[in-house]
Formats: sequence, structure tokens, C-alpha cells
Amino acid sequence: MSRRIATVVLAGALAVGSVVECAQRSSPSPSPQTSSRIEPTAREAAAAAGYDGGFRFCRIRFRTSPLGDGNGWYVDYPRADENLSVRVSQLTNIPVTTVGEGTPVHIVIGLTDPELFQCPFVMMTEPGGAEFDAQEAAQLRLYLLKGGFLWADDFWGSRAWEWWSRQIAKALPPSEYPIIDVPIDHAMYHTLFDVGGIPQIPNIGLWVRSHITSERGADSAQAHGRAIFDQKGHAIVFMTFNTDFGDAFEQESVSPDYFERFSVPAYEIGADVIIYALTH
Repeated sequence: MSRRIATVVLAGALAVGSVVECAQRSSPSPSPQTSSRIEPTAREAAAAAGYDGGFRFCRIRFRTSPLGDGNGWYVDYPRADENLSVRVSQLTNIPVTTVGEGTPVHIVIGLTDPELFQCPFVMMTEPGGAEFDAQEAAQLRLYLLKGGFLWADDFWGSRAWEWWSRQIAKALPPSEYPIIDVPIDHAMYHTLFDVGGIPQIPNIGLWVRSHITSERGADSAQAHGRAIFDQKGHAIVFMTFNTDFGDAFEQESVSPDYFERFSVPAYEIGADVIIYALTH
């Protein structure tokens, strides 16, 4: 699929979504007795009780250490989770599990939760501050070696990278599972779209204020797509470093310029990565 087609599909859907969102915001809020809104806990319960085999966005909840560099697992939650799920349903043939009036199911789980093994794809935001204990590391290793896939996104600079490298090494020691830069000709970058590189995506505030992309100056000058591969050569951990895909998903409707520059390529890569994760 070409960039032009992706832009048209996403922009058209964004326009419709923006009109609906504005209408919802301008309408009186329903009373608690008449509201049909399904709260996150209810969505999680519905997914657990009636899982239909469709795609569910699974976000990892983790502790944040002051020794690392990250603001927590909840950054970009829940809008990024919902928006990426919607765009995947629009750009691909992947069935997405929904509840209520088409709200995508997205769940938050810890690494020791048994529900982890019902998620073939999981994502972590700001992993540069994440801290794993021995049990969490062991469970993450088991999950990944059984066929799970982790995307770690939005961590910037040498401090965040060094801390994250130490945490993921608890699950996958680099002597067995080294971290490498993913070559641009790798299949993960060509499952649906032909990706030419990893864009550096800034948070929306930095872009609107300054029109710059590096959040840590010279210490985060270049974006990287890195991965850990299993013994069969399949990527099991994907890391987008010095870039913020989560904000491109969450903030897609804030600025047309930000959407075109960053959200469209982010969704192309997001679709490629999810297809790869579900098929390899």
C-alpha cells in the first residue's frame, strides 16, 4: 500500500472521527442512570468473558524506577491504544475485538498476570524507566520464547537506553539474545507498507512549540529501530528508541501538520509491526 493511499484512508477516517468527537463533546453528558459508556474495567471484563480471537491492544503495566528515565506505563493511555486499534482495522484485514458501539478492546496487564499469554502482541511506553523483578523477568522471557511479541516505544537518550538494556537483559541476556539494529530490508518493515526508515517523532508539545524532533538534544539526535531475535531468527522484541510513536497515535487529531508528518508514517509502521507480530 502506498503512502498516498494510507494518507487518504487515514485522513478521511480522521475527519469523520473528529466530527463525531466534537458532537459528543458538545452534547449534554448523559446521567449515570442512562449512560451507555463502558468503563475500562467493564471492557476488560467483557474481553475476558467473551474473547473472540480478534486483535486486542495489550499494554504492560510496570513499576518506574527513579534510576531510569521514564514517566510511567500510562503515558499516551488510553487514546493511543484505541486509535492504533481503529487504524489497524481500517488499514488491514485484521479483526479487532470491540464492545459497545464499536469501542476497541484494550487491556492493561502486569507481566505476572496470566492474561499476558492471551496477548500475542504487547506494548510498553517509556520503558526507559521500567524496573523488572526476577519473577517479572522470568515471565517475560517465557512469554517471548513461547511466541509473544513486545514493542517498547518512547525512550530517549543514553540514560534511558542503558537502564532499559539492563532490564530487558534480565529476561533475555545479551550473550544469548543480542540487541541489533533492524536492517531496512527486514520483513517487518514490508508486511503491508514499504518503510524507508524509522522517523523521529517528537511529542506534540515539543513540535508545536519549537518544530524540533529530538527530545534530548544531541543525546537523542537519531531515531533507531532495534530488535531482539529468537533462535529461529524471528523478532520478538522491537524497540523504537529516540522517537515517540505513542504520541503520533494519541495526538493524531490535534494538528493537521503533525498528523501528516508523523501520524501517517507511524501508522504505516504500526500496521507493519502488528502484522509481523501476529504472523511470525
